[in-house]
Amino acid sequence: MSNPSASVSPLEPGSLSGKRALVTGSSRGIGADTVQYLADAGAAVAINYRNKEARAVKLADAIRGNGGTAITVGADLTDSASVAALFQAVADAWGGLDILVLNASGGMESGMAEDYAMQLNRDAQVNVLNAALPLMGPGSRVVFVTSHQAHFIRSTPTMPEYEAVALSKRAGEDALRAVLPALTEKGIEFVVVSGDMIEGTITATLLNRLNPGAIDARKEAAGRLYNVGEFAAEVAAAVVDPVPADHTRLVGDVSSFAPVSE
Repeated sequence: MSNPSASVSPLEPGSLSGKRALVTGSSRGIGADTVQYLADAGAAVAINYRNKEARAVKLADAIRGNGGTAITVGADLTDSASVAALFQAVADAWGGLDILVLNASGGMESGMAEDYAMQLNRDAQVNVLNAALPLMGPGSRVVFVTSHQAHFIRSTPTMPEYEAVALSKRAGEDALRAVLPALTEKGIEFVVVSGDMIEGTITATLLNRLNPGAIDARKEAAGRLYNVGEFAAEVAAAVVDPVPADHTRLVGDVSSFAPVSE
């Protein structure tokens, strides 16, 4: 099944045969397209969702219909028991995990606790990684998905409506980087994929609602913005490409952002 949002898969068919991958927050958007790319390359994929079960099931059915292997696993990543059940399901299905893509994020939803952004974008990311590690062996890889607005927040201010989310995403990135020595000792690779605002995502839609014209202004400053499928292709490529020395894959234009030391 070809990916609906982009025309060319970044991965060779069969290049991930025998690999087992979990992408958090993958019932829609960037996560769903990343899952599709990994499945197209032969990986068995676990589609994680919080409340979009129907979308997750539809994606899994499409992958299986094309001869692939897919399971769906619902979990609230801010709940430790739910996370434990998520990885028990993966262990029961496959016995291990080779690829973990930490894609799920949030913090702009209404009706959530005041510290929800930090709970999801920092604490949950570390908890998910820790829960995954017993299933991951040497040569496996962890990919953390973030935005330039978050990655560069220490040196470049972002729009006020996004600041809390950006700070929490950067805190999550920092917390994951702090685990790097332990990952390296286990032979597990780690890379951060940072992209600009992505057209067509929930975050971009919410930001434009709160700050009309914000996305158009960012597009003008950057020259162009990636769409969901294009950015997902970069995330999928980060699963197989050599890990940069600074463990950071910057996608698109970064000339508007001041460098930040890791």
